[in-house]
Amino acid sequence: MTPRKRFGQHFLTDENVLERIVNVFHPADNELVLEIGPGSGALTERLLDRIGHLTVVELDRDLAATLSEKYDSDRLTLFQSDILNFEIASVFNCSELTGNVPPVISDDLKNETSNKVRIIGNLPYNISTPLLFHLLKSVEHIQDMLFMLQKEVAQRLSAAPGSKIYGRLSVMAALELDCQCLFDVPPQAFDPPPEVESTVIRLTPTPLSRAASRHVRDRIRLNEIVKLAFSQRRKTLRNSLQSIISAQQFKNARVDSSRRAENLTVNQFIQLSNA
Repeated sequence: MTPRKRFGQHFLTDENVLERIVNVFHPADNELVLEIGPGSGALTERLLDRIGHLTVVELDRDLAATLSEKYDSDRLTLFQSDILNFEIASVFNCSELTGNVPPVISDDLKNETSNKVRIIGNLPYNISTPLLFHLLKSVEHIQDMLFMLQKEVAQRLSAAPGSKIYGRLSVMAALELDCQCLFDVPPQAFDPPPEVESTVIRLTPTPLSRAASRHVRDRIRLNEIVKLAFSQRRKTLRNSLQSIISAQQFKNARVDSSRRAENLTVNQFIQLSNA
């Protein structure tokens, strides 16, 4: 298959990297696994060597047709869909939607990972950030995620306050996820080679008992504040947020309005939102 530029396709072809990804993901046969953007199926094939059933979402009709022809429907449930419009909960209804039967899950595993899916994929760089925000909407259904991302995006995901790359994505991800950059992948591991380096990153939803998100009273308001603050990141918070936050509200939140967005912790953004 020839990679299509309009879909941002860069097929991972390096055998060692593919094997390393599957090894660190370490899927078990009784887990629900979703692969995003399987492309030519290089990772798909290795996953199916380890597990009995896999669900994939592929936008490209030709690639989807090729995968459908290659694998039996009792092993591969395929959604030909735009992942940005795909509901993660659909994975749990695949038997109803497609007639396929997902793997049997033991009672012990159900108790730990009920309605949880493991997600893996070599994400198209042109949609990686909006896709991550989309997946955060369904974080309660996700056990963990292992993604190949543009190195810059992976660094932003795991960035700490005070860093020049700390931004909206860093804050919103930290509300729900533990982010761990695992290893870098050079451009020559792909066909065609991208112009940037890539990083494999593991994203694990934080247990509710210690997730920062449990303190958020209004998620929409918080998102508005974070988005506006970082859209004018060189300005002080007093100036960038003056249209929605008063001096008294800064005082109530115990947040210094003379600071910039990149210097606020996730908890301080939550305090501002709640105030």
